[in-house]
Amino acid sequence: MTFSLVAPTATILDGVSGEALTGEALRAAVASAASKVEGLPPGAVFARMGTSVDAVVRYLGCWEAKRAIALLDPALDSDVLHEMVRLYAPAAVIGLTEGAPQLPVPSCPPGYLEREGAFVRGPEIEAPAVHEDLAVLLATSGSTGNPKLVRLSRKAVWSNADGIGHALEIGQDEVAPTSLPFFYSYGLSVLNSHLVAGATVLVIDGGVLSQDFWRAVDRFGATSLAGVPYNYQMLDRIRWDPAKHPSLKVLTQAGGRLRVELVEKFHDKIEKVGGRFYPMYGQTEATARIAILGRGGLPGKLGSAGKPLRGGRLLVRTEDGALTEEPGVTGEVIYQGPNVMMGYAESAADLSLGDELGGSLETGDIGYLDPDGYLFVTGRLKRIGKIFGVRVNLDDIEKLAGGGVAAVANGEKVTLWCDAGHDADARAHLVKHLSERLKLHRSGLEVREIEALPQMSSGKVDYRALESML
Repeated sequence: MTFSLVAPTATILDGVSGEALTGEALRAAVASAASKVEGLPPGAVFARMGTSVDAVVRYLGCWEAKRAIALLDPALDSDVLHEMVRLYAPAAVIGLTEGAPQLPVPSCPPGYLEREGAFVRGPEIEAPAVHEDLAVLLATSGSTGNPKLVRLSRKAVWSNADGIGHALEIGQDEVAPTSLPFFYSYGLSVLNSHLVAGATVLVIDGGVLSQDFWRAVDRFGATSLAGVPYNYQMLDRIRWDPAKHPSLKVLTQAGGRLRVELVEKFHDKIEKVGGRFYPMYGQTEATARIAILGRGGLPGKLGSAGKPLRGGRLLVRTEDGALTEEPGVTGEVIYQGPNVMMGYAESAADLSLGDELGGSLETGDIGYLDPDGYLFVTGRLKRIGKIFGVRVNLDDIEKLAGGGVAAVANGEKVTLWCDAGHDADARAHLVKHLSERLKLHRSGLEVREIEALPQMSSGKVDYRALESML
């Protein structure tokens, strides 16, 4: 199977100029990009992936040329980029001017030569082997510079795009604006799923709080909006109303748990104008999305992550290690499907590895299936801390604490990072409240102030950044 990402009617639309690439013009642009990467030395290609039409065409050119491509945040500074280049020895770094003029062009890594707008690996660096099935490499931590990459096959990327298109009923007349970055798996899945379905991708930078973004949405008749919890929290704060944008009929949400009251609120908002709200669940390790709460899921299954994509299966691992689909059994969520990653890569040597997981992913999430097969995620397996030897679920602590608080393990204590909305009295009350609810001495809870909780590109709290400040 060829796993073509670009259907004949697929269109890439520039939200600033209004220029559209479709049909023969799009095929020609992709073929030109493919010919450029075919002339590079062997190995994977690193791409600084901004939100631009050129970035999309370069990505599709690598796909067409069957060159594995790592999609990187253009905001990575030169030192971080150089370290990743040292670890993986890519054939080249392309997209050097992505994000300009706001972002500086990185300096050329040692052992590389600047050639035709790219940094190309010099002959003194040995070319690493790359597995023939490897298509896309994505960082697990957005813009933090963690060098561990998720290895995704062509089959995984294509099947996830196809499954999403089927679940969301994406047709050729759909127009999806780029509300999320392409180097983030959710943002990339929006691109892929619409191109595979033969729909239009409206490329516009700036995000959902930008006036230019909404002007483009209205000008070009965007039909859907993809957002992480942070996006919907901000839209709720400004009292955003989809009725002001008549073309919008679909709202999707992934990238973490959105508060149930906001799920209900946005469901009601979009339903009033004849649209649908789709909460979703996924991980980069599953290419993007695992389950979708599809048509008819709301409001009856409020709080659920939905059912698996076509071709996927959800199971729960019990304490004795058995896998079950029995309703009501709580344990680690296991996903099986064609979109599961091949494995991780932490160095150039890992790029030659084949499929290490066999289509089965240990998500690290805790949850259960209801009698109708809907998934409910209740916590995170690895978000565990200890207070004087007593294991505590950090997600549960955050729920008890309310908004604006992040909990991280800190030896035999738990550190609570409180944002600027918590004054001294509020912080003291928080410690007292949690101590009483957890039935643990308050000295096991340390409170620290922070102006704002750090966010990853997905909108999730950047716990690694908080841990680095302990």
